[in-house]
Amino acid sequence: MVASSPGLTRPCPPPERPRAARRLLSAAAASGWLALAACGGGGTAATTAAVPSPSPSPTPAPSLAASHLAVLIAAGDATSEAIGLAYQQARGIPDAHLIRLAVPRGSDTISAAEFTLLKASLDAQLPAGVQATLLTWTQPSRVVGGSCSMGITSALAFGYDARLCGSCAAPVASAYYNASTRQPWTDLKLRPSMMLGAATLTEAQALIARGVAADASMLGGSVTPQAWLVRSSDALRSVRYPDFLALVAAGLSGVGLHYVDNASGGANDEVSGQSKVMFYLTGLSSVKQAATNHYLPGAVADTLTSYGGYLPDGNGQMPITSWLQAGLTGSYGTQEEPCNYSEKFPRATVLATRYRQGETLIEAYWKSVQAPGQGLFVGEPLARPWAVPP
Repeated sequence: MVASSPGLTRPCPPPERPRAARRLLSAAAASGWLALAACGGGGTAATTAAVPSPSPSPTPAPSLAASHLAVLIAAGDATSEAIGLAYQQARGIPDAHLIRLAVPRGSDTISAAEFTLLKASLDAQLPAGVQATLLTWTQPSRVVGGSCSMGITSALAFGYDARLCGSCAAPVASAYYNASTRQPWTDLKLRPSMMLGAATLTEAQALIARGVAADASMLGGSVTPQAWLVRSSDALRSVRYPDFLALVAAGLSGVGLHYVDNASGGANDEVSGQSKVMFYLTGLSSVKQAATNHYLPGAVADTLTSYGGYLPDGNGQMPITSWLQAGLTGSYGTQEEPCNYSEKFPRATVLATRYRQGETLIEAYWKSVQAPGQGLFVGEPLARPWAVPP
C-alpha cells in the first residue's frame, strides 16, 4: 500500500474499485460528479476561487422538528441527565421523548452484544412518530464486534452490522443518502442519530445555544456566510476535491464559495483568520488553526482522515469534538480505518445544498454521506440556519 502519513493507506486512485464500490458510485457518476479525476494535478502554489452568489430567498423547506426527535440519556449519569434536560428546555422536546437507557460506563466502546440489548430497550420505549435520536453522552462512542466497529450513531440508525464496517471494506450505500424524505423512519425504517459531543454541561450549553441561534439566522440576506473547501497537500486525504470544484461551479445562492488548491504544497494547507464561516471541508490529519476562524451559528466542518470519530483523542489525529470546541455546531468523522473512500465522508454538494434548502443539520449531514457505517456524527441536530423551525 502507498501512504504518506499514518492511516488512509489505500492508494489514490486504485487501479479498479471493488464491484460493490462501483455499484455504489453509479448514481454519482450518472450525475456527472465523477467527471473529474480523483487524484493528481494541482498548480505550483495555492489558489483561491471566490464565487459571489445572490441573496437567499426565505423559502424554508419542511424538515424535522423537536416533536420528531428523541433525546437519549445515560441513566445514572448526572452529566448526561443535565445535558438532556438542558436540551429539552432549549428545544421544547416532549417529556415522552426523553429516553433513559442503561448505558455501560467506563469505556469508549460497547460490545455488539451489549449494544443489541441497548437498542432493543430503546426501540421498545420510542414513541410513535420519532424520526431521529440525539445522544447526550460521549462514552461509549463506538460499537465493537468480532471483526469491526461502527460509530454508535450509525449503529443506532442501522443496527450493528459487520457488512457496514471493516477497515478498508468497500462502501455500502445508505438508503438515506441524498434522499428527499423528511420522515426517514416512516419511509425508510432508519432513524438518523447524532451525538451532541459535549463532555461537560458547560460545553453542551454553549453548543446548544449556537444551534438555537442558528435557526432562521440566514434568512433575509443580512449576512453572507462563507464556505471554505480545501484541497490540501495531503493527496490521500484530498480525494474529495472534485466535488468541491463541482459545488463551486454550480454556485450556492447567498453563500460565498472559496476553493483553495494547495496540492503542490507551495502554500498553507489551512484556512485561518476568516470570518462568517459556515462550511469548512478539508483533508488533513489535524487542522491546527481551526480555532482562529470565526464560525457562524450552525457552522459545520470536517476533515477527511482516518480517526476523527475515534473519541476521545482521535487515535493521534484530530477528534471531531475539537471542531465543536473551536466554535462549530456540527462535525463528522470515522472511528476505524476507512481508507480514503470519499463515499465514507460528507459530500460538499449534498451537505451545503440541503442545508441551504432549509434542512436541519442532522438531515443535511446524514444525507451527505453515502456510506456512514464507520462514522460518527456530532453536533446540535436541529440547527436550521435557512429556515424557521416548524
